[in-house]
Amino acid sequence: MIRIEDVAFVRFRAPDLAQMQTFLEEFGLVLAKIEAGRLFMRGAGTSPVLHITEQGEPGFAALGLRAACLSDLEALAKAEGLPVQPFDAPGGGSVVVLTDPNGHRIEVVAGQTPVDPLPLPARTAWNGEITGRTRTRQAKRVAAGPSHIIRFGHCVLNVADFRASEAWYKARFGFITSDEIEFMPGMPIGAFLRCDRGATPSDHHTLFLLQAPSGPGFNHAAFEVADLDDLMLGHQTLKDAGRHAEWGVGRHILGSQVFDYWRDPWGHTLEHWTDGDLFTADDAPNTATLADLLGVQWGPPPPPTLG
Repeated sequence: MIRIEDVAFVRFRAPDLAQMQTFLEEFGLVLAKIEAGRLFMRGAGTSPVLHITEQGEPGFAALGLRAACLSDLEALAKAEGLPVQPFDAPGGGSVVVLTDPNGHRIEVVAGQTPVDPLPLPARTAWNGEITGRTRTRQAKRVAAGPSHIIRFGHCVLNVADFRASEAWYKARFGFITSDEIEFMPGMPIGAFLRCDRGATPSDHHTLFLLQAPSGPGFNHAAFEVADLDDLMLGHQTLKDAGRHAEWGVGRHILGSQVFDYWRDPWGHTLEHWTDGDLFTADDAPNTATLADLLGVQWGPPPPPTLG
């Protein structure tokens, strides 16, 4: 077993890379590289690539996970009887390719060369009773435009057998449970899993496995944006562009993040989020209900199309 640090990227197939690039730039990603048959997009953070599209029939192609170091990657490869290969993408590095029990391609990378972060817009303070009123003699103005995506935060995969998939991912990558979802008492159907970083805080969930009625498949991928203003500006940009809004804006119960879900031109669900929970390895797992999973602290209820 190794302990992965985070998700790294998500990979799709689409028949028109130019159309995908236009959507992703409206969504807040930035072109890293385009070559024959492949589109690589990055965010404002130091990861060299967050979203990859290969030319082909529309579909989900792979989830990328990031190992802490090359020696971890080599240990994983040895345990699985798989080769360590060069990772042919911006940032380089090495990759080991696995297939999970549901047929999902999992690409574990290490040794990527980080890129310089991109500048973020200056933000003035929020005035309020709780936050204080430190912004004085200055008007607050936020420039219109797409969200600024910082990083790829989590992925949700639908699975055929939750317990079997949970065991597979935990045994290889060291995930720990934040919240296990029960359809009814004693009947688990999924779990929010986070990276085990010891005393270093980790997102409430890096991977969510859900035993869905639709069967195995891609559910959605989520990208962290700069702040609430940034999320709302991105919402307006995508709305003005006539894109398919799916769910939001609201605040989840589990994970607590403010969310906004959109569909790309081929129906893949991508999420903007900000202000999520962080936990360490010392924080115990919880059990939650389907109502907790689908509920919101504020915002609209989930649409029937989600998942």
